[in-house]
Amino acid sequence: MTGMKSFVALLAAAAAVVNAVAIPPHHEVHEKRQTLHPRWTKRDRVESHKLFQMRIGLKQSNLEDGYRHLMEVSDPSSPNFANHWTSEEVIEAFRPSQQTEDEVRNWLIDSGIPAQRITHTENKAWFAFFATAAEAESLLFTEFHEYEDSVTGGVIPSCDEYHVPKHIRQHIDYITPGIKLMAPVESHREKRAAAMAELGIESRSVHLQQHGKAPPPTNPNDLSTCDQLITPACIAALYKIPPGTSKIRGSSLGIFESELQFYAQKDLDSFFTTYRKDIKNGTHPIGANIDGGMQSTKDLFQAQAGGEVALDLQLAYPIVYPQEITLYDVDDFIVQANQLDTYTFGFNTFLDALDGSYCNFSAYGETGNQPGLDQQYPDPAIGGWAGELMCGVYKPTNVISLSYGGQEADIPVSYQKRQCLEYMKLGLQGVSFLYASGDSGVSNYPPAFGGTDGPTGCLGPKGNIFNPTWPGTCPYVTSVGATKVYPGYTVNDPESAVLDPAYPPYSSGGGFSNIYPIPDYQTKALANYFEKHSPPYPYYSALSPDSSEVPDIAAIVGDSDGIYNRIGRGIPDVSANGDNDAVYCGGSASAFGGTSASAPIFSAVITRLNEARLGAGKKPIGFLNPSLYANPGMLNDITNGTNVGCNTTGFAAVPGWDPVTGLGTPNYPKMLAYYLGLP
Repeated sequence: MTGMKSFVALLAAAAAVVNAVAIPPHHEVHEKRQTLHPRWTKRDRVESHKLFQMRIGLKQSNLEDGYRHLMEVSDPSSPNFANHWTSEEVIEAFRPSQQTEDEVRNWLIDSGIPAQRITHTENKAWFAFFATAAEAESLLFTEFHEYEDSVTGGVIPSCDEYHVPKHIRQHIDYITPGIKLMAPVESHREKRAAAMAELGIESRSVHLQQHGKAPPPTNPNDLSTCDQLITPACIAALYKIPPGTSKIRGSSLGIFESELQFYAQKDLDSFFTTYRKDIKNGTHPIGANIDGGMQSTKDLFQAQAGGEVALDLQLAYPIVYPQEITLYDVDDFIVQANQLDTYTFGFNTFLDALDGSYCNFSAYGETGNQPGLDQQYPDPAIGGWAGELMCGVYKPTNVISLSYGGQEADIPVSYQKRQCLEYMKLGLQGVSFLYASGDSGVSNYPPAFGGTDGPTGCLGPKGNIFNPTWPGTCPYVTSVGATKVYPGYTVNDPESAVLDPAYPPYSSGGGFSNIYPIPDYQTKALANYFEKHSPPYPYYSALSPDSSEVPDIAAIVGDSDGIYNRIGRGIPDVSANGDNDAVYCGGSASAFGGTSASAPIFSAVITRLNEARLGAGKKPIGFLNPSLYANPGMLNDITNGTNVGCNTTGFAAVPGWDPVTGLGTPNYPKMLAYYLGLP
């Protein structure tokens, strides 16, 4: 019997040798799957005649120099401050080298892929070609199998690992089909949608707090009641903002919207009539509809009006008027009707429309939009956008305000980092991106209110590790936290960090990234914070490695009992009022709040500063953070309040930068003098 077992084992070994792919000595593994998610099942080998659409992402050049280039045009001490690049210069600076293009093309041809089959994208980011399964296996010395997704029933081809010549590895980012298994991420989306529906919660924005009906004041210019209702007059007084007087071509404020957020002109007119009679009724934003976006100047039933867009427009218009606002409405009705689309994902299609080169940009193992994470166009769903994905259709405004986002822990690291590089590329072109920092302090929302990160909204097996927001942690955007005028205080008193104790408590999002290190422009501010105001919590000091998966918080924290990251990029950078803000929505006067209010306020201030610079014959500021951190004295330092979460009081607002309110709120006269004094 022993001899029979040995014989069977010998036959099995021989069969394995026959079936194994013989790897040439000058090849090596480029990507290898470490584990297979339980939702996927490996099925039969792909039939040899099946056709693949192959894509090879080419390594971009000089990405490691991107930060340096951006600082050269953003650092106020640089002789090249505000000398922004053209989009063509950006593409040329980061396109793959000629050597990369030549060597990868020669490898493909030498491996049997006819030259006439190979296409090269306009931004030179990747090669594309059709190949049979047999050709793909021969090219990559691998075997392709069908993998079935138990959740959606979808089947896609993939391999466990693939190989390329050693001298080619340095020239390619990744190859598809390859090891990636991308399918719709259903767990957090569907759970949140079900929880919201069960509770009857209609709000579709992450950063929106509604505080009920608020009768308009008898005198809209009365500053004695700003602790009860923040009117445009209150905001102007808080930040010493004079009325706008000019309308300069090319200085429109951009505002991002999605999730069925449509404004009603009647609401805008009611707001103008009540609070700013100098703004003409009928004033409305310029519509920039992306991939089926549906904003228009036509009125609609006021009951359909969105609180988020009402808040954004009605806080920004009193500051920028008579300057214009451009409303970017992103994705078709089918996508927007999914409450969670821009909660967790959704900015790639927006960025595609602003920068055509981004549609095929390759970095961190990602090229273009991801089928499991981003909406694909044309959208085959009934009522979906039937047009092609918009690439480079709209020239970006100089300032863009975004009141949407999610948590770092929920997004693949590679997806975040590739998108972050795009903010760097657009910053080089003079665009300022400002993101709301979040409304749940150092945590996410609890599950009953849409949180997806455990019962406390916090991370780790104990549910006590702080949970930073995304994409504000990207070092190339400006994160905006929230402040408020506490009861009994006036606009002449210092504001405090926002804190509303109702469940779930609303407090200003802030903390430290688990993905990005502290950027150079922030080093001094964070060093001062840790030296003088070190938080009373244990910490860890590690960052997530590059990965196509979400950050592994257990691996990052390791054996430490820390609950926040000591070496991560800190947010927010700045703050502005975000509570009890007067808004007309659905035909009623209401009081809204959230960092959704703070972001458009600060963005509107930057638009006014750009307007002044353009009027003086200068260029827009562009990426804000280096100049903000270089002169924090032009901001109102906030030293009171905390941002609760994870069963703690969170961080405290202190003198100087803090992870609650950042450097502080705008002081328009000081900021104007500073930025007009720069080249």
